[in-house]
Order: sequence, then C-alpha cells, then structure tokens
Amino acid sequence: MELLEAKNIKKIYTTRFGGNQVQALKNVSFSVEENEYVAIMGESGSGKTTLLNILASLDKPTSGEVVLRGKKLNAISEKEISAFRREHLGFVFQDFNLLDTFSVKDNILLPLVLSKKSINEMEERLKAVASALNIQDILNKMPYEISGGQRQRVAVARAIIIKPDLVLADEPTGALDSRNTDELLNLLNQINEAGQTILMVTHSTKAASHAKRVLFIKDGEVFHQLYKGDLTNAQMYQKISDVLTLLAKGEQYE
Repeated sequence: MELLEAKNIKKIYTTRFGGNQVQALKNVSFSVEENEYVAIMGESGSGKTTLLNILASLDKPTSGEVVLRGKKLNAISEKEISAFRREHLGFVFQDFNLLDTFSVKDNILLPLVLSKKSINEMEERLKAVASALNIQDILNKMPYEISGGQRQRVAVARAIIIKPDLVLADEPTGALDSRNTDELLNLLNQINEAGQTILMVTHSTKAASHAKRVLFIKDGEVFHQLYKGDLTNAQMYQKISDVLTLLAKGEQYE
C-alpha cells in the first residue's frame, strides 16, 4: 500500500541580495510503500536535504505536492502542521537533537507529553521501546552521561514511540564511529522488519546498502534508483558505488 507520494516537486529559492533564483529541486516524483526502507543519496548540493525538509513539512515546495497516507501536506494549515508532524512523523538526526537538561526518559517521552497522552500510556510505550532498543539501564541518565551510540538509540526511541507512519532519518550515522554505525544500521533493519517505514537521507554507501531501495538525486532530479531484492549488503554496496561513480562522471546508469 502506498504510504507517501511526492508529485512533481519543485523548489526555487530567491537569494536575499540581487534576487537571483536557485532551483534546488526540478521535478521530483516518487512514492514509498508501507513498510519500505528507502535511502536517498546524492552529492552535496544535489537537493536531497531540501527534499527531506519538504517531505517533513518543514519547508514547502514551490510547486508540486506531498501526500502522506492520502493527506496533502500543503493543505494543512500552519496552525495544525506541528501537531501533524508530531503525530505522523518520527525524526532521527545526525546530531541526535536531545535536550541536555532532560533525562533520557524525558527526552523519549517528550513527543507523547506534547500530544497529551496519559501517564499510563506513556509508561507502557516507554517500557516496550526501551526493551526493544536495550536502553532500560540508561533511562535515568542525562544525555551527556551516555555514549554517542546510546544517544542515537535514544533518538530512535523518541522517533518510534509515537508509532509514526514514517521515520525520517537525516544522516543518522554521520556522528557515529564504525562500531556504533553497525549497531544503528542493524537496529534500523530490525525496526523496519517489525513494520516501520523508514526514509533515510545519507552520504554513506554503507548505510544506504542496508535499505531496500536507494534513490539517487542529482541536480535536483531523481537520477536513478536501485532495488536491493535478494542482494547481500556487500553486493548492494558495490552496486551503489558503481552508480555513484557514474553519477560523479555525469553518465547514465544502465
């Protein structure tokens, strides 16, 4: 079942001085099925971060539309958009975005507090998520008292505790060492296998090789896509590398 659809997304920025226009996205169209795990790749300046911000309803397209579970995001009022994001989208960021003055537990529960869930429901969800991510023993610690890998697990817990339609991950392995990167990628695989739809923007070929499908963005357009199918992570890694090489050379992939 189709969960997310991007239709003919264009984004043009006008510079503050001189009024010059920069086209970040030209004509991007794709869809994401429920329970998919999709990675978006591209060089710096290719438009992938702009695309993620539009999909997250943090920015609006110049033209085109984004539809999430049948709801047109550009039809949601500014007054309602924050609540919509909180209820339907989970976010995992490169720099974790945890509040240092909140405990791990309070960081995870924050979206539920803002959604005014009952204490009993919050405790039940916290128990399930903490167990699934193996972070029960750090719930009462502060973010600065735990490792980078643990902080990213906390960020993932905060993203999935709301039971979102879609988790959006922005360079989730960017601040992690190789061991913690492996742990996080395995964790994302487990979450996806449990039924969570994930859309990840990444520079990392290793991270993208864990996804079931990879979209390549170049010059504001979808350049190519790869389906993982029965490929191993190593085989997918090589295919992604081949596409990135051709993309850098400006060639088409057959």
